[in-house]
Amino acid sequence: MTDEAESLKRAAAREAVTLVEDGMIVGLGSGTTSELFLEALAERVAGGLRITAVPTSERVASMAHARGLRVAELHDVPGIDLTVDGADEIQPRGLDLIKGGGGALLREKLVAAAADRLCIIADRSKLVSRLGERWAVPVVVVPFGWRQTADRIRALGGQPSLRHVDGSPLVTDDGLHILDCRFGPIADPAKLAGALKGLLGVVEHGLFVGLAKQAIVAGEDGIEILRAEGVVA
Repeated sequence: MTDEAESLKRAAAREAVTLVEDGMIVGLGSGTTSELFLEALAERVAGGLRITAVPTSERVASMAHARGLRVAELHDVPGIDLTVDGADEIQPRGLDLIKGGGGALLREKLVAAAADRLCIIADRSKLVSRLGERWAVPVVVVPFGWRQTADRIRALGGQPSLRHVDGSPLVTDDGLHILDCRFGPIADPAKLAGALKGLLGVVEHGLFVGLAKQAIVAGEDGIEILRAEGVVA
């Protein structure tokens, strides 16, 4: 991450932390941008803010504990007031997303779906006219038979590639693999999302359709607040 990109992401994170109110249950996304939000949130907690955090990865849970946040599992809370997370791509119209570059998309989607409000933080480089323009769609799959699952994805027009780390297949916090699947620009994200979810061997995918309520996007000219219906500030 360049210094300029980090500065923009930090600006978006600091804007998002103003949405957090005392007593809230807050979902914590994973990835570099979300970790900047965690840092800003920890500063407010150190100043007396009382919240319960629900992390979306073991790494973020460890970071939250280390920074003095009260941490809970998703199944231990009745719901989530606000989740703040990053994204790999954002389609401004409708705020549909591609997520999963950090490998935590299954837990991220579970936490997002449990939240009253999902707020995405990003710099302007994440905005695209159509999802899939730059990023592959991460698909979480059962390790057993992953090659056959990849064949099913190819039949939908995708080009899947098993994600590796340090020369070995990535294993997520839930013991699963990730196939990064290139589809090119996606004309109908909702249709593709449904088709992927219906494939044998697929657990979840990185198309987040209809989940985000707003996005805080930082650019050189300042902060934009995007909602599904358009820019509001």
